[in-house]
Amino acid sequence: MSISIRKEQSSDVQSIYEVTVAAFLEAPHTDHTEQFIVKALRESGALSISLVAEDGGNIVGHVALSPVTISGSADSWYGLGPISVLPKNQSKGIGSKLMNAAILELKNIKAKGCVLLGDPNYYHRFGFKPREGLVLPGVPPEYFQALLFQGDLPQGIVTFHESFSAKG
Repeated sequence: MSISIRKEQSSDVQSIYEVTVAAFLEAPHTDHTEQFIVKALRESGALSISLVAEDGGNIVGHVALSPVTISGSADSWYGLGPISVLPKNQSKGIGSKLMNAAILELKNIKAKGCVLLGDPNYYHRFGFKPREGLVLPGVPPEYFQALLFQGDLPQGIVTFHESFSAKG
């Protein structure tokens, strides 16, 4: 297995859709709309960073990043997700490669920080952790995490792009 990470190309759209569906098919805590979220982010122009993991010409993983607002202000903060790896390719380091590449891309565009909703046991290794005063309503606070790149940590309610309510 030789995994390469690269930016999404227009010819990848269907493969990204299929990888996302497969990755979340058996996942707990999902309403199975992740593929619709990626599509809506792309169509609205809010898919700021879209990276794929490729193995032998096949897309086996994907990560999406989009702007978030914090208490109504948009100031170079991004939300990571969804991140998807084909089930047969999980636990092989592909998700970690996607995460590291996504963090590097965020730093390259001078992002101030990134938030995500996910398992703290997994995302802690990348520097993400719950941050006092940074809130995503309706979720257990230990699962909402942030990574600060520069500046002061903002305080307030985080809102993901409206595409996160896409249902189809």
